Amino acid sequence: MRLRIFTEPQQGADYATLLSVATAAERLGFDGFFRSDHYLNMGDGSGLPGPTDAWLTLAALAVQTERIRLGTLVSPVTFRYPGPLAIAVAQADEMSGGRVELGIGTGWYDGEHEAYGIPFPALGDRFGMLEEQLAIVTGLWAAPPGQNFSYSGAHYVVKDSPGLPKPVQRPRPPIIIGGGGQKRTPRLAATYADEYNAAFDSVSGSGAAFDRVRAAVAKAGRPADSMVYSAAQVVCCGRDESEIARRADAIGREVEELREHGLTGTPAEVAAKIREFGAAGTECIYLQVLDLSDLEHLELIAAEVMPLV
Repeated sequence: MRLRIFTEPQQGADYATLLSVATAAERLGFDGFFRSDHYLNMGDGSGLPGPTDAWLTLAALAVQTERIRLGTLVSPVTFRYPGPLAIAVAQADEMSGGRVELGIGTGWYDGEHEAYGIPFPALGDRFGMLEEQLAIVTGLWAAPPGQNFSYSGAHYVVKDSPGLPKPVQRPRPPIIIGGGGQKRTPRLAATYADEYNAAFDSVSGSGAAFDRVRAAVAKAGRPADSMVYSAAQVVCCGRDESEIARRADAIGREVEELREHGLTGTPAEVAAKIREFGAAGTECIYLQVLDLSDLEHLELIAAEVMPLV
């Protein structure tokens, strides 16, 4: 099981904080550092010092880390046009030496769109935008040097693009698609994605979602092993009940709720739950770390959970 650290900087984190978490994650042996792509905090907090742009952050981390994988979980299609997105991801990939991954989705948080003047179409339109962005981004990356790429859709038209720059990773940086949709999401994942992510679902729910995507992958004629299946879960680990409660309180959550809906408990308990996800087909887990000042939390997970999974 690969373990990746997943952060939510919109809740209040500057670049220096993110850098400290990313470098700690790399030093401790985690497989990746991923972040959300949001422009507004959620809940009662102030969100200070304010949002940080996901791809600016990842580009900077690309040159300040050496090994760890870097990516978004996930970038909304409403935030960026597909051409500039392809350029930004390819450039960050080059800056990192080929360590970048693109998680992309429809977006869902209407409040952040209102707060920063970003149009927020209906869900059906956003799904259409997602499919077209996937076609354009992958098409731009795949076009051979010297051969232009064109695309005409309901939402975007690309005419005679040179499709530059090309990412370092070939044929492309991995693309991650998530969501619980019963039909369209599995089809899009099977058509464009290298990884399907079941975010904040139960073990059984994640397994059912994986089965739907597996069926879509087979229908698309892809090899079964060409898709990675991952999950995302909040983590709250402590050596004893007092430490667990302290960490839960720091993120404004109740221990029992976290035990039911996340990876919470002693290192042995957290590892046991991770193994349950593994038995359901999970190959990689994104550990949602909400208190970014608590680097001892990462050290505990690395020292006492990672060896068990």
